[in-house]
Amino acid sequence: MAEAAGARVVDRIVQRRDAVDPATLVGSGKAQEIADRAKELDAGVLLVLNDLRPRQRKNLEKIVPLPIVDRTMLILDVFARHARSREGKLQVELAQLRYRQSNLIGVGADLSRLGGGIGTRGPGETKLEVDRRRIQHRVSALNRQLADVRQQRAVRRSAPHREPLIALVGYTNVGKSSLLNALARSDAFVADQPFATLDPTVRRAYLGPRTYARIADTVGFITDLPKDLVNAFRATLEELREADLLVHVLDASNPDWPRQRRAVEGLLHELELDRKPRIMVFNKCDLVAGVLPNENGSAFVSAVTGAGLSEFRGALAERFAAPE
Repeated sequence: MAEAAGARVVDRIVQRRDAVDPATLVGSGKAQEIADRAKELDAGVLLVLNDLRPRQRKNLEKIVPLPIVDRTMLILDVFARHARSREGKLQVELAQLRYRQSNLIGVGADLSRLGGGIGTRGPGETKLEVDRRRIQHRVSALNRQLADVRQQRAVRRSAPHREPLIALVGYTNVGKSSLLNALARSDAFVADQPFATLDPTVRRAYLGPRTYARIADTVGFITDLPKDLVNAFRATLEELREADLLVHVLDASNPDWPRQRRAVEGLLHELELDRKPRIMVFNKCDLVAGVLPNENGSAFVSAVTGAGLSEFRGALAERFAAPE
């Protein structure tokens, strides 16, 4: 994730505690150790795996004199780098503003100084209140623009005689875009890094004689995906709600695939998609040296070598075959 954001990790410090320190997350002693190590390595930024509360961030910054980026901020940064369409950029900005809005609460005197101003702020209105108001205005504007996007999608989906819609879902970086390209013979953007796809990409694919389907590539999921991101990307994720079939793509070469599977299933539950027809396909089977995962009813393919694609395409064709 850090590399996808353009950072080079020079060291890692892990701490195991019975409970998170409410003041600094890691405790003052460990925080000083981090500060000394960062100075020794001439680091330019501190990445924190956890999400920080405003108080924890403020106290850490007093000890570690570096910009501090927590997990949600890092994910948002990666999203911002990969947003290409107007819709994607709107969604990323909305998520960033919501995150900032939630972190304005309790940040202390820095944002609570009285600000003057004629015509823009009332007498005695604090800087914190001004920031909140400005953010809320922009959030409202972004929500209106995304509502327009949602309406445009609904119009397109209501077109008569539409072909079946198959949505590819899965953990980030499991090869959904590569699978889309292999099935549809398309050239959707592919990169070996998290969240390379933010904007929904739909391509028409041949499945069999007189049988075609539209295949949608969607944003990848991640464990504990921040709520603000889920909410901001609901316009995109509505493709899943309208799909006739969800294809859950897993990375067969990743030994951690069971945890990733649970994370995706948890988000699908949160999006109320539990009852949507679903099949599983294991991608990257060419990278598996040993035995493939033992999951009955799953397909096994390699989007790179083409192994198993004919059988998988045939299985999809059986589901959506046109009547004789």
